[in-house]
Amino acid sequence: MTRTPKDVLEAARDGDKEAAEKMIQENSGLIWSVAHHFFGRGVDPDDLYQLGCIGFLKAVRNFDDSFGTQFSTYAVPKISGEIRRFLRDDGAVKVSRGIKERAATVRAARVRLEQELGREPTIGELSRDTGIESEDIAACEIAVSPSESLQRESGEDGFTLEQVLGDYDQEEKMVEQVALREAIRRLPERERLVVMLRYFHGMTQSSAARVLDVSQVQVSRLEKKAMSHLKEMLED
Repeated sequence: MTRTPKDVLEAARDGDKEAAEKMIQENSGLIWSVAHHFFGRGVDPDDLYQLGCIGFLKAVRNFDDSFGTQFSTYAVPKISGEIRRFLRDDGAVKVSRGIKERAATVRAARVRLEQELGREPTIGELSRDTGIESEDIAACEIAVSPSESLQRESGEDGFTLEQVLGDYDQEEKMVEQVALREAIRRLPERERLVVMLRYFHGMTQSSAARVLDVSQVQVSRLEKKAMSHLKEMLED
């Protein structure tokens, strides 16, 4: 039985992944049309399209027939709003020269201290050596690191961000390059440090605990809080 556009929309709103993917495909032109208005602002067109897809899927989840408007009319401001918010917040696609320079300083200090100490330096040691605050060390390293894959395993548990955050399927493919890193950037300092060490540097909880000079139990608790906060932000 052939489903009507209304049936597909309702199915997508109820969590049908195939229906959501179908809606993205059928409305790709609309999303590109909105994204086009933001070209030339220092963000790759494909990233703008991905952001538009995020806004589109949020529109799918929140649309109600009682709004008295067509879905496309409702979706357009959601698509543009998602892109505008990212540009307003100076999202992770843009990395300033100052951040790049601090990241280079931290990398050099890390290599040198590893050789001198015979172990991974703590965040405090890096901060004292470079004169850069610990929070800024985490922020600059995350900003210049390649976009992490949700499927990358971390530590002895074999966890991935995909497993911790849930099964997003089509949506996760769109947000992993942009929204995930932006969400990490918004985490509280200690949680962001744990995520950086566990998922960007591939450390075990024990190794991360030594670097942060805390117990493994504390690292575990911080990681769970970080995953919970990331899930809330990505589902917002």
